[in-house]
Amino acid sequence: MNLTRKYWLHQLLQITEPVLRPLSEGKLREQMPIESHPGMNDRADYTYLEAFGRSLAGLAPWLAAQAQDPAEEAERRRILALAARGLERAVHPDSPDKMNFLDGTCRGNQPIVDAAFLALGLLRAWEPLWTACDADTQANLITAMKATRSEKAPYNNWLLFSAVIEAFLYRAEGNCDTMRVDFAIKEFTQHWYLGDGQYGDGTLYAFNYYNSYVIHPMLIAVLDTLSPLYTDWQAVQAATFQRAARYAQQLENLIAPDGSFPAIGRSITYRMGAFHLLADIALRHLLPQSISPASVRCAMTAVLHRCMDAPGTFDKNHFLTIGLCGHQPGLGEPYISTGSLYLCTSALLPLGLPESDPFWSGADEPWSGVKIWSGEDYPADHLRFPHI
Repeated sequence: MNLTRKYWLHQLLQITEPVLRPLSEGKLREQMPIESHPGMNDRADYTYLEAFGRSLAGLAPWLAAQAQDPAEEAERRRILALAARGLERAVHPDSPDKMNFLDGTCRGNQPIVDAAFLALGLLRAWEPLWTACDADTQANLITAMKATRSEKAPYNNWLLFSAVIEAFLYRAEGNCDTMRVDFAIKEFTQHWYLGDGQYGDGTLYAFNYYNSYVIHPMLIAVLDTLSPLYTDWQAVQAATFQRAARYAQQLENLIAPDGSFPAIGRSITYRMGAFHLLADIALRHLLPQSISPASVRCAMTAVLHRCMDAPGTFDKNHFLTIGLCGHQPGLGEPYISTGSLYLCTSALLPLGLPESDPFWSGADEPWSGVKIWSGEDYPADHLRFPHI
């Protein structure tokens, strides 16, 4: 295994194993701390499913792909076993770690979000996770996901959370609530697309990373699964991927030579999760020709070092702390708690590519920020798909 991939894998495992291991033993509630905004005393209702679902969404491509390196493959199998056991614990009625899917025991609609990330992880690693579950666990997962229908998603990016849950249910059962899906697809593709690769978060534009955290990755995941059902869903798929590739290019442009990036907008404590879409587009081999896989690898590695090597990133028990570069609790919004932070794993999706893939095997190459700020001539940035 090359050193860069080894570093990425080390980050993935040191982030997720402290969640997966106690969950597999039914001890997550016992061992996981809850750091949250002062006065937000309800986070225990949500933080555990947040941590598990977001960890699984980031782990999934790596779990789904047999590794070429024997030592890495052994690790993959070990973590896969923990994740599978965690799924059972998360939905078993008698589990001490049974999680909140809006089953009537807790208030609020936050579990729509958290269940959606779990659904996204399952969609990304269907064969090793879902098909390996026993019949009871599958039935419990389906029941849990359906329970989220008891609350209405707000009129913004949350529509996609409901849609991803329905995509999971379609994959699991062969049917879903297509109106929830259609509403999300139509609002984003017909009404909320603003141009140049960016969507509004609802009817308004917000200068933040939600196009990357949620909107693009969730929309393309929904279309991956459900576009064959209706011709109008198929018709928007190509443009949706073009828009995603354009925004991925913009994300790459935001990475400074030292691996820092603008700390703009809410949820910045998701750390390198700001590059969820760039990681997803690299995984899918859909990067624009103007940026090479190797340059994206180098840029993302610099980001990882900036976000993960800072002192205070983990607590004494190796759970993530609130912050972007170390422990910075003031950066956390009222809805942020320990479990929220695990969306950072979404930046590590390219670990699902084999080590022989150009993303990993290509020689180191400077990314756009390095080239421009070193004085190298560089093509001007402009909208490359005017028709979208």
